[in-house]
Amino acid sequence: MRYELTPDLLTGNALIDSEHRQLLSAVNDLMDACAQGKGREKINSTVQFLTSYVAKHFGDEERLQQSSKYPAFATHHAFHEKYKMELAQAARVLSAAPAPTIKDLGEINRLTGVLVAHIRTEDRRVADHVKKNS
Repeated sequence: MRYELTPDLLTGNALIDSEHRQLLSAVNDLMDACAQGKGREKINSTVQFLTSYVAKHFGDEERLQQSSKYPAFATHHAFHEKYKMELAQAARVLSAAPAPTIKDLGEINRLTGVLVAHIRTEDRRVADHVKKNS
């Protein structure tokens, strides 16, 4: 399954949509590597990229929320912090394992699914608020 930034995931904010594309592209690259039998070689670097890029992306989103006085900032920020912790935990497990497993890949897929659901609902709300209050 490939992840795509479908119309229901577009926020209309160029920066946020661009960052979402990059996140999904990294996961798709990992899935492609797995399909070619090279997933074990790619999973650690992908998780390291995701960990770093998610922190940057969430910071960008939160600056937009703060500048537009987004009323649900605290809840959105709490999700971001929890998600970063879960991703960091997955990265720790991967780095400690002798080799990534199917279970590890499943965890990356689960975390990507959580992010996609968050984009579909919460990030679209943020983008609508930013548009109305910019």
